[in-house]
Amino acid sequence: MIMPPDSLPYRHVLTLPALGSAVRVARETAEQVLAEWGVAPRDPCRDPALLIVSELVTNSVRHAAVLSPHVTVVFAGGPGMFAFGVHDRHPYRPVLFASAGTAPGRGLATVMELTRGLGGSAVVRGDADEGGKSIWVTLPLRSGPR
Repeated sequence: MIMPPDSLPYRHVLTLPALGSAVRVARETAEQVLAEWGVAPRDPCRDPALLIVSELVTNSVRHAAVLSPHVTVVFAGGPGMFAFGVHDRHPYRPVLFASAGTAPGRGLATVMELTRGLGGSAVVRGDADEGGKSIWVTLPLRSGPR
């Protein structure tokens, strides 16, 4: 699994069975992590980050569980930044669409629109052995880790 840059001092790793309940647990964990790191409830990136985490974990559970019995979410934070990656062991690397009207992949298109609208970035990174991938999202914060 690809980890975020070492320059981000705050980290939390969550590995869950690739089941529907993973979505709720990942979202709740993201909420806890953001609160522990001092991200204000009204930070413009907080709620979109929770939605994006939920969407990416849903995609892993829905599309990768057949080859990936677990999904891992890595949260990382640093000065003005919140990054998270959702990893599974399915080799397919989805295209991050630019428009929510694009089908298939409307969920990822929504992820991209939210990410770009907030001034963030997203990337799909394959594992070194090509047997899995991580989708990483980085969002700017107005509060939180400094």
